[in-house]
Amino acid sequence: MFSIGDKIVYPMHGAGVIENIEEKEILGEKASYFILELPICQMKLMVPVNNSEKLGLRDIVNEEIIDEILIVLGKGQDEDETNWSKRHRKNMDRIKTGDIFEVAEVVRNLILLDEEKGLSTGEKKMLNNAKQILMSELALVKDISKEEAEQLITDHIK
Repeated sequence: MFSIGDKIVYPMHGAGVIENIEEKEILGEKASYFILELPICQMKLMVPVNNSEKLGLRDIVNEEIIDEILIVLGKGQDEDETNWSKRHRKNMDRIKTGDIFEVAEVVRNLILLDEEKGLSTGEKKMLNNAKQILMSELALVKDISKEEAEQLITDHIK
């Protein structure tokens, strides 16, 4: 169970800090909600406490894992699906896992693919979303700004 002040990751949205735990009545149902502040995208979310495991909430990683992520970013592009719709679906599934390594690989592969031959509009949007998720966790773990997190990603991609 998470507590106020915990730094956690909400897959598909990124890393944030639990600002509060509130009881709310929504559609006649009373439930407890984490009030999650996502500093990178300047957003607040209400996440049902009793669904936190199902939604994939997890603690942010530590500095050692971030060092491993930076190595992953420096590796070359994976052999990827040439059909863009299959690639899009596969990448979306990887992001939804909430696994920082999967997100980092999606970011790396899409950046390298964009440099090589460009991305479709949908893939550009996916890259932006995945990058935001990765930057949010990097920023919270390393206590750096959004811009510094983005530069860290850029500096490590070959």
